Amino acid sequence: MLLYLNAAFAGLLILSNILAVKLFSIGSWAILPAAVIVYVFTYPITDIIGEVYGKEAARKTVFAGFVTQLLAAVFIFAAIHLPSAPFFGAQAEFETILSGSFRVTIASLISYLVSQNLDVFVFHKLKEKHGSKKLWIRNNLSTASSQLIDTTVFILIAFYGTMPLGVLIGMAATQYIFKFIVAVADTPLVYLFVKMAKKERTGAEANAAA
Repeated sequence: MLLYLNAAFAGLLILSNILAVKLFSIGSWAILPAAVIVYVFTYPITDIIGEVYGKEAARKTVFAGFVTQLLAAVFIFAAIHLPSAPFFGAQAEFETILSGSFRVTIASLISYLVSQNLDVFVFHKLKEKHGSKKLWIRNNLSTASSQLIDTTVFILIAFYGTMPLGVLIGMAATQYIFKFIVAVADTPLVYLFVKMAKKERTGAEANAAA
């Protein structure tokens, strides 16, 4: 299960970086990058890993995700600058979709490192207090606090000085509200996957001891 969780985590990170180019609207009150529909699920994955496999395993997952994003950025940059075949007529579109500005890339990496490590820290502080009980509290509180930092840090680094402060605040607020709603809604899934992972781990330990 740990292998699949790590694979899903890395995959969602890369996918979120690609989807960030697309903006979508919710009614007339919110404009969000499409990445949020994917990235929000990385936080419960680290919570599941931390709950079942421990704090160190969660930290390793976060670091592996950071390295994966760096490698993806390098390979995407290389692919963009490879000489195009004469019959390939979509180079401009290819660059537009896959290349983000340097400032946005830096903002994404910094906000990721800060928020994901905060998520692991808060989750395990609450776990030390509650033990195996009240998973829903540490899952939601760690995610809510870390996503607030993620949203704020990213928007400030990526867009500060390029648009009015009021617009930045509104953008951050709508993104955070969306992320918070999804975080609360996915709580049953966290319980389900924690149960599955614990069952698999117990079975593997029993087989190893036999």
